[in-house]
Amino acid sequence: MTALTITHELDREIVVRDGDVELFRYVYAPDNPQLESPRPYVFPIRTRRGLDVGLYRPHDHVWHKGLSWSLPVVNDENFWGGPTYVRDTGYVQLDNNGTQGHRRFTQLSRSEDRAVIEHELDWTTQSGEEYISETRRLTAAVTGDASWTLTFETTLENVSGAQIAIGSPTTRGRENAGYGGLFWRGLRSFTDGSLVTSDGVGTGNDVRGQRHEWMAFEGKQDHIDATSLVLMLDDTQNPHHPPQWFARSEEFAALNPAPFFSEEVVIPVGESATFRYGVGIADGTASDAPALADLVRGVLARDGA
Repeated sequence: MTALTITHELDREIVVRDGDVELFRYVYAPDNPQLESPRPYVFPIRTRRGLDVGLYRPHDHVWHKGLSWSLPVVNDENFWGGPTYVRDTGYVQLDNNGTQGHRRFTQLSRSEDRAVIEHELDWTTQSGEEYISETRRLTAAVTGDASWTLTFETTLENVSGAQIAIGSPTTRGRENAGYGGLFWRGLRSFTDGSLVTSDGVGTGNDVRGQRHEWMAFEGKQDHIDATSLVLMLDDTQNPHHPPQWFARSEEFAALNPAPFFSEEVVIPVGESATFRYGVGIADGTASDAPALADLVRGVLARDGA
C-alpha cells in the first residue's frame, strides 16, 4: 500500500495524497459568504483511483460543500447555510447564519497508512455571540487496493451560557426533512443512483427516515465507465444510535446520518456532546457495500481505541 502524505497549503487547507492521487482537501478556513454559514469542508474528495465523488457549492443549494459538519437548527441559530425553516411559515432567510471558525491546530501528522488532522474551532452566531467550542479530528486510512476511510470525530462544548438544543427542520414541523450533521453531497452524475443498506437497495424516497447503522450510495461516473461507492457508518456511542438517515437520490445525491432527525440533542451549559463517523470511499458497486462497511467499522474501532 502507498503511504499517505499530508501537506499544509495556502494557509487555509490541508491536502492528503495517496501517492500521486489527491484523496481530499480539508479547507479549514473558507472564504464563503455569511449567507452560506462559513465552515470547514472536505472537497474535493476522491477514490484511490482518483475519481471525484463530491460536489461543491451546487447552484441549487450553494451552502452544500462536499462533505461537511452542518447543523441547520441550533436553538434559533443556523450553522448550515441559507434560509431557516420556521414552524407554520416555511423557509425564511434570517440574519442567523453562523460561522465555524478555525482557532488552532492540535495535531497534523502521518504514520504508515494514516494521516491525522485535529483542530479547535469557535462557533459564533451572525450577531457575534460565542456558542460552541469544538474539537474536531479527521483521520484518513487506506483500507484496501480500492478503498480508503475517513474517520470524523467532533466534540461540541456549550459555551453559550444557556442550554443548546440541536434539531432539524423536522423537529420544527417539516415532515421527513430531518437533515443535519455530517452531510455528503454527491456528483451530479450520481443523481438517480442507488442507496444501499443492510436490508437491500432502494431510492432516497424508500430509505429516508429509516434507522440503520450504515448506508451507502452507488453512483455512476461521467466520461468513463466506472461506478463509485460512498458509505457512512454511525458509531455505536453516538446519540440516538442507530440514526435516522436523510438520504436523497431522485433530485440529487446525498447521505446524512442524522442524529437530530426527529428528536433534539440537548447540551446543557458547560457540557459537551461527541459524535463519531466512518466514511468509506471506494471504487466499487452496491454489492461491495457490506464488505466496505466491515472495513469502515474496523477502522472506527481502531481509531477509537
